[in-house]
Amino acid sequence: MNKSKIPTILGILILITGVAMGVFILQQQQTFKLGASPEASPKNIEITNITSESFTVSWTTDKKTVGYLKWGKEKPSENNSYQAEKTAKNIHQISLHNLEPNTNYSFIINSDGKDHDNNNIPWQVKTGPPLPPPQKTNIISGKVILPTGQPASNTLIYLNAAGISPLSTLTSSNGDWVIAISNARSNSLNSYANIDENTLLEILVQGGPSGIASAQIYLKAANPTPPITLGKIHDFRSETGNPQEEIPASQINLPEETEKDIESKFVVPEVEKEEETSSVTLDSIEDNEIIFTNDPEFFGKGPSGNSIKITVESELISDELTIPSSGAWKWSPPENLEPGEHKITLSWVDKTGILRTLTRTFIVQAAESEPAFESTPSGNEPSPTPTVKPTQTPKPTATATPVSTATPKATASPTSTPRVSIPSTDSATPIAGNPIPTIIMLSFGAVFLFLGLFLAV
Repeated sequence: MNKSKIPTILGILILITGVAMGVFILQQQQTFKLGASPEASPKNIEITNITSESFTVSWTTDKKTVGYLKWGKEKPSENNSYQAEKTAKNIHQISLHNLEPNTNYSFIINSDGKDHDNNNIPWQVKTGPPLPPPQKTNIISGKVILPTGQPASNTLIYLNAAGISPLSTLTSSNGDWVIAISNARSNSLNSYANIDENTLLEILVQGGPSGIASAQIYLKAANPTPPITLGKIHDFRSETGNPQEEIPASQINLPEETEKDIESKFVVPEVEKEEETSSVTLDSIEDNEIIFTNDPEFFGKGPSGNSIKITVESELISDELTIPSSGAWKWSPPENLEPGEHKITLSWVDKTGILRTLTRTFIVQAAESEPAFESTPSGNEPSPTPTVKPTQTPKPTATATPVSTATPKATASPTSTPRVSIPSTDSATPIAGNPIPTIIMLSFGAVFLFLGLFLAV
């Protein structure tokens, strides 16, 4: 009797095993179908612009996707996420702001609706200590173009040099870029980097599907840097920059008797200086000042009733206003300004009928936004952009690992140098299983089940 029950038990076990295997195979097949395609996976992940209260994460995708970050102190949280990108694109850059100094943060990247981490471990980065503002502003700038000569918009620019924490930014719709290198910190983040005009800079350009490029140049010749063409390696170390031309000094030697005995017959009457109130002033910015908003408000003073024409370049924006009776005027551009160098010019006619102008140059570095971070939009969008300052092929290399340092692509460490990785192909895409093993196992299980029941009877 006991022997007759053995086939029944064996059949049931095989049946259970077959069902379990079939369910597992079907679940794997479903997982592959629902998962994000390889083209949507983030690549060339870089961590740059680390300060005491912010850092920037950038990456590329083979296809245009919408991405955002989930972040937190202990672990990434759904509560600390934000749909920062509104449109799908290949180049992605998101900056987290209003963070705490000397604090470890972790994050994962959501691309095309699927979370991505660093081999099942979130990326980690530590903010630096607070530092006073740099004593002077020092910027580098340039332009990126396609092989056809057209401007390369929404392209990542990564900046590296010996002893500095990497910086990054995005090009504007005109292919222009600006980085405030005076904000560069040392690798330890505990002080500003020790750089001078002979510091060798390594610039890496990441254009995603448009290609990559690199350049080497000394700091003294990097404002502006010669145009960088995607797909090329540039060596600008022989560039000497644009030294200011000096006006040659001239000297006229007059006879001694002329100086003593001859009086000038020309008399220049003294002209009274105009009162301060007769001039229009621009008090909101200084020349070459860096501002961190793409929607600035300009203000100043002037004679009431005077009409002022305001012009902003590089985007050509022109407007006019009349100074109110209070003598204080203010004005904001009707559209957000893109990151890069701009020029504002005030024109007005003074009380003597002479046309006066006042010009200031300023730099839009990035636009801070709530809740705590911002995404730099594509150059094709009319919205503002900001983030150095891209970092991927010939020189800067970086790999992302879950260490609390900001090394791109592998380890988020401030000592890293970014690198370009070779895009993946579809050859490694898993092939979903099929139901044949399940059918075979179910058949064997059913046969043994009925055989066992027959012998038991």
